[in-house]
Amino acid sequence: MEVTDKLMKQIDEMRYLTAENAWRYRSILRFFYLQYEKMKYWMYKEEVFEELKKHDKFKDYTMEACRQDLDVLISWKNLAAIQDTAKVTTVEEFKNKQFRYELSEYSVEIERLTIKLENLFVESASLEPSLLERIKEHIEKLTEMVSKNEKEVGNWWGSLNSDFKRLNQNYQDYIRDLYGIKADELMKTREFIIFKDKFIDYLRDFIKSLQYNSSHIEYLLGNLDKDQVNEVLQKVLIYEKSIPRIDMKVTDDMLKDNIYGRWGSLYNWFIAPAGRESEAEKLLNITNEIIRKITRFASQIAESRNNASNRREEYRKLCSMFLKCQNMEEAHKLSAVSFGIFSMRHIKAHTNRITESINSGIFEEEPYIKKINPRIRSYREKLERNAIVDNEQKKKTMLQRIMKKREEEKNIMEGYVKDGCIEFSALPKIPSSVRITLLRWLSKGINSSDGRGKTEDGIKYIVEIPEDEKEKCTLNCDDGSLIMPSYIIRFER
Repeated sequence: MEVTDKLMKQIDEMRYLTAENAWRYRSILRFFYLQYEKMKYWMYKEEVFEELKKHDKFKDYTMEACRQDLDVLISWKNLAAIQDTAKVTTVEEFKNKQFRYELSEYSVEIERLTIKLENLFVESASLEPSLLERIKEHIEKLTEMVSKNEKEVGNWWGSLNSDFKRLNQNYQDYIRDLYGIKADELMKTREFIIFKDKFIDYLRDFIKSLQYNSSHIEYLLGNLDKDQVNEVLQKVLIYEKSIPRIDMKVTDDMLKDNIYGRWGSLYNWFIAPAGRESEAEKLLNITNEIIRKITRFASQIAESRNNASNRREEYRKLCSMFLKCQNMEEAHKLSAVSFGIFSMRHIKAHTNRITESINSGIFEEEPYIKKINPRIRSYREKLERNAIVDNEQKKKTMLQRIMKKREEEKNIMEGYVKDGCIEFSALPKIPSSVRITLLRWLSKGINSSDGRGKTEDGIKYIVEIPEDEKEKCTLNCDDGSLIMPSYIIRFER
């Protein structure tokens, strides 16, 4: 897709559909469109005013309001106006500017679209097997088009695209309707059983035609000579270029992209690209799925009808049992067994059950007490007063642990520091605790911006990185060996 300025700009011609006085603007433009269909292209404001005054909703409409509405539609480019000077006899008549109004091209297409939308639910989509047959016949004629002139090729191309467009749009609209909410609601009603068989036969006829013609079309497309296809499409391009277009700038590249794009869409509709499913296969699967869906709904409706008839016999049996009850007490017992409790309360709570069995009854569970808080705004839970806990012993233990750790680090400093530094390459075999402390110091220095760090005793140091980064050393520990760069930790006294 190419995003251009024309695509991004606002369409002023459609503002009349959503404006505040849209009911007046739409009525005016619909009158202009109906006259346009009768080949009456120019009209005066008096004609528009007389037509609108025939309707009750415009009984308070004035000529001044009509003129203002026409001016608004001119500003939105829905109408074009030209001053009529043919019948002017005085200067006063010239100053009054008697205009004639014409419907713009944009407005014509917009009105056609609105009429189509208004009749959208009247014109229902359908699945026409004849379209597939005609498309097959058109493709069979492609080799003949090589020797035809551009005009005959253009007519052939127009018929092919028209049938393909109708097939594509009709099947999409029809499938959309079948998957819609109204279709689902209809399929669940008993009235659906009446035309279920007719509906399935309709779909099956289309599937048969689709299976036969799509495979034939796929075979024809797969065996076409690419040079012949290009030659025919070039003739189509020449024909399209020969059509005069008013107020439209269509380049050769745009026409070529459009023609070859349409042919590619037709080709991919029947022949799937690598690793994908063609539209013909998708349509076949969708229609089969719809038939299964219809059959499933029909069986459910039939089953529910059978269930209703079975329950009718049960109700008759139950009524006879009630008639045989000797007194009201016996009837109450029978009612309790048949219908259960009529007015009951269900209480839900999160409890800790002893068993997770779903078959365990309420009388088999142990009783428990559930505390329920009042549901009022002024309720507040009572705060419990707790004594201050003495943590003196915990503090002493923690302090001793910290002091012991610092003592160990001090011993490390004294035992492994030589000439004010610790060279990892010169260290003997060390315990794992010493390794952890040294690596912690090393990590602090490396992660700092200037390579400096500080021990827990407050002694500052700097980490020296070896000039040759590939220079390695082996740090031997009680629990294994560590291969690492030959770092040096130098302390500042």
